[in-house]
Amino acid sequence: MTSSATSPSNFGSFPFEFVADPGQDRELLNQLGFISGLKEVLTIRQVHALEHATVWVLDEMAGGGNGDSPGDRLGGMSTETGFYLYGPVNPEQLRRAVHIALRRLTRGEWDLAVHPRCGTNLSVGMLMAGGLAVGMSWLLPKGPVEQLLGLGMAAAVANQLSPDLGQLAQRYVTTAIPFNLRVVEVSETRDWWERPAHFVRVEWTD
Repeated sequence: MTSSATSPSNFGSFPFEFVADPGQDRELLNQLGFISGLKEVLTIRQVHALEHATVWVLDEMAGGGNGDSPGDRLGGMSTETGFYLYGPVNPEQLRRAVHIALRRLTRGEWDLAVHPRCGTNLSVGMLMAGGLAVGMSWLLPKGPVEQLLGLGMAAAVANQLSPDLGQLAQRYVTTAIPFNLRVVEVSETRDWWERPAHFVRVEWTD
C-alpha cells in the first residue's frame, strides 16, 4: 500500500492537472441510475481512494520514510460497504487516520487517492507485458533467440512504463474522490477467507 521512499506529492507527474468534481458521481447516478450495479462501482472507486489515503495518513502518523515504513506491512481490499485493512495497526489510530484521510481528500489533497503499491499497478504491468510480448512475437523472426529477446524487451518496456500508466489508471479509473462517503465505524473482524483484519465501514450519502 505504501512505499517508504515515496510520498503522495512526488509519486509520479503528469503534463495536465487532475481536477475532481464533487457532484460527478451523484450526477451519474441521477442520469444512469437504471444501470444495474452502477452505484456499487462508483462506491468502490471512492472507497478505494479512501483506503489509499488512510494508509498514507497512517504512515505519516508513524513517521514513515525512515527506511521501515509501517505502510509496507499493510494491505487492503475495498468493497462497496467499506475496506479491509490487513497488518499491524492500532484501532484507535486507524479511526483517527480514516477521518483525517477523508477530510484531506475532499478538501483537495487528491494525490492521496493514488498509491504506488496498489494492485492496479501490477494489473496494468501484467496486461502491458502480455500485450507487448504478443506483439513482439508477431513482429520478430520466429527463431528461439529472437523470440527470447522479444520477451525480454517486452518485460523491460512494461516495467518502465507500468508505474506511470498504473497511476493514470488509479487516478481516472479505479479510484474517485470520496465526496459521497461517510465513515460509519471501524471494527476488528475477519474477511471472507477468515483472515484477521480491521474493517472500515462506510455509507453513501447524497
